[in-house]
Amino acid sequence: MKTSGPHESYNLDIQTPAGNLAASVSVPTGFIPLTDILPLMRSLGEQAQQLEIDNTTQTGDTISCQKGCAACCRMMIPVAPPEAFALLSVVEALPSPKKERLLERFQAAQEILREAGLEDGLQRLAFSEHQGSDEELEPLNRAYYALRMPCPFLENEICSIYEQRPSACRELLVTSPAELCQDVIQNPVNLIPSPFRIGTVLSKLWADCYQGPIRLIPLPFALDWAKAHESQTTRTWAGPELLSRALDAATQYLQRRSS
Repeated sequence: MKTSGPHESYNLDIQTPAGNLAASVSVPTGFIPLTDILPLMRSLGEQAQQLEIDNTTQTGDTISCQKGCAACCRMMIPVAPPEAFALLSVVEALPSPKKERLLERFQAAQEILREAGLEDGLQRLAFSEHQGSDEELEPLNRAYYALRMPCPFLENEICSIYEQRPSACRELLVTSPAELCQDVIQNPVNLIPSPFRIGTVLSKLWADCYQGPIRLIPLPFALDWAKAHESQTTRTWAGPELLSRALDAATQYLQRRSS
């Protein structure tokens, strides 16, 4: 978190299914938008994921995921609201020719989903004020995966925004042979568990702060959603309060997972 001005530091101790996560963090004491908490929460998520990776490798397993292995880039990636705004910022900062090519890929992806009869259902997930359900999501998720449609950010089988990729992309790791990922539904793929999913935590935080549904936006509609809700980024909270809310959301996630 690069915000200038006074900061307050905290030593965190979070018990996750992968073990105890001890981390030192700092947040501005002044007022910041909710999106400013994204790098900090992603860092906590990656540290928790590393605990799980360490546990896995200690048993002799190895991670199969390598650069250029993009089978997971054809899944439906759920994006939390703060991540949607971050993606929009990344795209808006691109030089014009690259930005235009990327936006064309987003439009092409939406057209494929429209022709497949999935656009309306996915837009409901993104824009509806009603809470989506797992029963609604699962058939859409499978139908989306059946299209094998590459992520708009995928270029030559490599993520073009790797450092800014959504949390869901960071948390998907396997120990089974890479070739099995070509069909994760039919093949026995061994996923490394994610101690807590930061996208879900961020969505819960957003819902608590804005009194709306817990929203995970299908990636092809993330830029549209962010543009439609840009006015919401002007609201601010004191940094320590926002951190407390974020940690409460993480705690609630971990409690639900353990129950």
